[in-house]
This record gives sequence, C-alpha cells and structure tokens, in this order.
Amino acid sequence: MAAESVELNPVREFLAGTLPFDSLSSDRLAVIAAQIQICYHPQGELFQNDERVGLRVLRSGAVDLFYQDGSLMDRLGEGESFSLRGLNATSLQVGAKAIEDTLVYVLPSDAYQALRKEQRHFDRYFSAQRSRRLRRAARYEPIPHRMNAAISGIMAKSVLTVVASTSIQRVAELMSERRVSSAFITNKGALSGIVTDRDLRVRCVAKALSVLEPVSAIMTSGPKTLSAQSTIFDATLAMTQLGVHHIPVIDQDCLVGVVTTSDLMLAKQDDPVYLVTHIGRQDSVEAIAAIVTHLPSLMVAWSSSGLKSQHVSRLLTAISDAIVVRLLQLAEVRYGPAPGPYCWLGFGSQGRGEQLLGADQDNGMVIDDGVPLTERDWYRDVANYVCDGLALVGYRYCPGNIMAKNTEWRMSLRRWQETVAKWTRTPTEDAVMRVTIFFDIRGIYGDLSLAERLQQTMRRETQGNTIFIAALAANALGATPPLGVFRRFIVEHNGEHKESVNIKKRGILPITDIARLHALANGLPEVNTDERISALAKNGVLQIKNARNLSDALHTLQQARIDEQCRLIEVGEAPGNYINPRTLGTMGKEQLRDAFTIIKEAQSVIKLRYRSGLD
Repeated sequence: MAAESVELNPVREFLAGTLPFDSLSSDRLAVIAAQIQICYHPQGELFQNDERVGLRVLRSGAVDLFYQDGSLMDRLGEGESFSLRGLNATSLQVGAKAIEDTLVYVLPSDAYQALRKEQRHFDRYFSAQRSRRLRRAARYEPIPHRMNAAISGIMAKSVLTVVASTSIQRVAELMSERRVSSAFITNKGALSGIVTDRDLRVRCVAKALSVLEPVSAIMTSGPKTLSAQSTIFDATLAMTQLGVHHIPVIDQDCLVGVVTTSDLMLAKQDDPVYLVTHIGRQDSVEAIAAIVTHLPSLMVAWSSSGLKSQHVSRLLTAISDAIVVRLLQLAEVRYGPAPGPYCWLGFGSQGRGEQLLGADQDNGMVIDDGVPLTERDWYRDVANYVCDGLALVGYRYCPGNIMAKNTEWRMSLRRWQETVAKWTRTPTEDAVMRVTIFFDIRGIYGDLSLAERLQQTMRRETQGNTIFIAALAANALGATPPLGVFRRFIVEHNGEHKESVNIKKRGILPITDIARLHALANGLPEVNTDERISALAKNGVLQIKNARNLSDALHTLQQARIDEQCRLIEVGEAPGNYINPRTLGTMGKEQLRDAFTIIKEAQSVIKLRYRSGLD
C-alpha cells in the first residue's frame, strides 16, 4: 500500500539515517518519501523480481539474498537495501526471501532510476558491490599527504656519473665542482655503484687509502634503487630501514635522479627520517625515551593528514626497529663485541611491520651454532639490557614472556630449528599458539642470514604438512568476527568496554591468521600481511577478487583502529583496541559490517580447503 501523507515524516526521518539516502538534502528526501510504498512480507515469502520495483529498503525484519544454487550471498537487516533487478543485471541470478516478518519501503523503478541519474553519489553506491564500496572507503584519503606524492617531484635530476676506473681524487674534485654529495658509477649506462661524502671520509681518508685508487675500491655496489613513480613514503621507509642517505632513482633502467635525506627532511621533527636519525644519535635509554614520548602526537598528525593506515603502521615499526638497533649498539659498547654472530629477531606485529601504539615486546635472539656455551653470558646481558631498555622507553614486557631475556627464546640456530620441527610435527594447542607469534619473524639487527635460515626451516617444516596446517586452520577459525544474526554487531555487554568490540582481536588478527595460514601452507616467504595477500593472489592461492577484498577489509579495520586510537590520544586517554560501533556514522558501521562479512567468507574457504587434515 502507498504511504499516507501523515506517515511521510517518519519515512523521511528513517531514510535520512540510512545509506545512501543520508547524502540527500532534506527537500529531496521529502520528495522521495512521498514516492515510497510500504509492503509487508511474512516469514518465508520470496520477493518477486518485478520490473516496477526499483529499490527495497528494509524498515524492519531481515532478508536473505541467495544464488540460483541456493547458496547464501548476503543477509540484510534493518536500514539495508537491495535491488533485485540491479543484482540480476549482472547475470548473478539472485533471489531474495524474508527470513522473518519484514516491512519494506519500496521506491518505484522510475523514481529510483531518476534518482541515480540525478545524484552521482547515490548512483555510485548502487553500481558497486560490497567489496568495491569497501575498497573506495579503504583507499579514501581526506587530505592528500605529501608522503604519497611521487619522488620524481622532489628528486635531484642532475646527477654526477663516472666510470669505475675513475680515480678517487678525480671523483672528489668533480663532486666539489658540482657541489653534490654523491657520485654514481655506471657501466654502459647501467648503474653499478654509488659513492658519497661519507664513503670518501670512512673508506678512503680514515683508512689512508691512496686517492689514486679507482673509485670502485670505495663504492657501494648494487645500491638500493627506486622507480620515479615511487612515493616519498617509499623513499622514507627505505632510508629508515637501510640507514642510508642517498637513493638512486631509476626509470626504464636508466638513472634519472637521486633522493637524499635533505630532500625528505624539511627541518621538521615529525619527519620519520629525522626521528630515526635522532634516535640513532642518543647515548642513553633515558634520551631515547624522551624522544618516544612524542610518538602519540606524531601518529595523530600523520593520520589526520591522510597517511594510509598501512603506512602509519610501517613507520611506527621502523621507529621501534631504530630503537632496538640503538639499544643493541649501546649494549655492545657496554659489554664489548659479541663472541660470535647473532641476530635479534622481531616477532608478531613487529615482525610483520604492522606495529601501532601500545605494543608489547615480542622478540628473541638466534645465536650462531659455533659460539660455545661458555661464552653465552654476553648474549644474556645484552638481551636483558635491550628488553629492560624497551620497557623503559614504553614497549611493555610481553605478558607471555616471549622476549630475548628469557633463555627459552635466546637459543642457537640449531636449537631454534629443533624447536620449530617439534612444534610442527606435534601440533599441540600450545605449539599452534606459539607458531602464530614466532612464525611472523624478521631479523632486525646482526647477522640477518641466521634469521633467513630459521625462516627457511619454518617454511620447509610447514609446507605440505597437512596435519599441522589443519591444526593451524582450526586456530584461525577460532576468532570469529563480531557479527550475529542479520549482521548485527556482537558487543561486550558489561565492564569497561560495554557496547564495544575488540577490533584487533575480532577483526585484524583473524585476517592475519588467514594470510599466515595460506602463506605457510604454500611455502611463501612473505611476512607482512599485505605482502602475503599480494603473494597469495600472484601465486594463484587466492582469486584476485578475494585477495583484494581481504586486503581492503584489513585496511578498513586498521584505519578504524587508528582513528579510535587518535581520538583517545586527543582526549588524553591511553590508546586501545576497542570500538563502539554506535560512535561510527552510518557509512562507518556499513564498512565495518562489510569487512567482518569478508572475514567470515575467507574463514569459510579455510574450513573447506584445509579441513581434510582434521578428519
């Protein structure tokens, strides 16, 4: 039946709170409300694909959308809308059924199509599937951030090139004449090395090397390069991680420029390169701690200026890496050089490069097999110094004692390999839980080949190990997204976080578990979750569409987490991982539902693909 005039006001008010009607003006909503028809559908009734019906908006009740084979496509609740004609226009052959008594607002086809032609935002909303809406939300940046700009706009395009046989003295003369701090060694146009002012000091003058020697004697061979299309963020991250001050820029295999720290640092302390460099110059834990106190305000600045969530977490990880490296250097000054090779390991979010504020410590140490037991005290003292220093700086001790100061996680390479083999061959619940932390591993300082050899063992022991993979799959299915019947949020009912959901535990970590499981099952070396998902798509483990959906869900949830942490910081509270969905706008809640739905779908794939090992 058609809506009576006395009912127009509640219809208009309801539409104003639903997507995408909330973008329309009050006058336009009044016109739409006058065109609305109200239909009732009892439980179990199928919706007809009537060409006169444009859009159905659920006023109350719930509807299942299903494919021709009977499989569920989506479950809709109050405030959500669908167009059967629009869905079937893509040959999906979708049907709809009321799964409880349902009241529907119907916008006739002519009015619906006219509105789509008139309102671009309205049309774009319905022209995209859930995943595309989510993707636009995940990639939206309200304010263009300077770090997303291409380095071609800031790089020095006039570069000094010489051949490898040029003398050190001649290169120094040319650098002085051109007033540049670097020279590039090329061979038939191809870049083979770089020499900087620092190389002249450290590798030539300090070692009393003859200036008549060829420049190849002091150059850095095979330097890290970036393409001209790389962003300022890419250059920042590369310099931060590698500890270099010059990066050559390549376009179609030709040297076209160079980016230096001077290009990146505009005398601003919120620049991460400046921050990392500053950390590397501190001589005490207390001095480092004083710098770290500014991290919360820096994260707020980065996020509010539009920097993507994955970039924020990468930068925060790079800063924590710099702190670890500096503490290890200070420890080596205090306790002397190491008796033998070792590598400091980062696990969990630091290993994946996905740290945010409030992270605790997850670290370990792998020691070369050739170091005798009688000389292991040095590693104990260094581990205690670094872990205690991290705690003073603000990285809490791990509640599970997964730290290098624990002898259990400060072992020789052989013992690490034996431990990994034991976990994977006898996948107890405790072993599986440890794998979810320890198999996200990255060497941070020292002999990085030790970390790589340990990673190779991990991949070798897991690939093809159906029993272990099945146990890991069962664990990945344990944390279900907080969506109940009719896609309603499942929230905490009491306590400090009443009406909220733990977005890290119930959203981000399930995606991390899914990506890790697929990567280990297929022997892929990537550790960062974004990189794992990309590799899974590239290797055909996941369909490109599903990989993109999973990546978009991750970015959406991580951005929501960062936004909430920034809000808490600005009001003087400690950042956390809980979000009250009611505090989000209509679009925010819809994005959250879409992300959680994608996780549920990805978990269903895991159950089907790896369940045989559980039988």
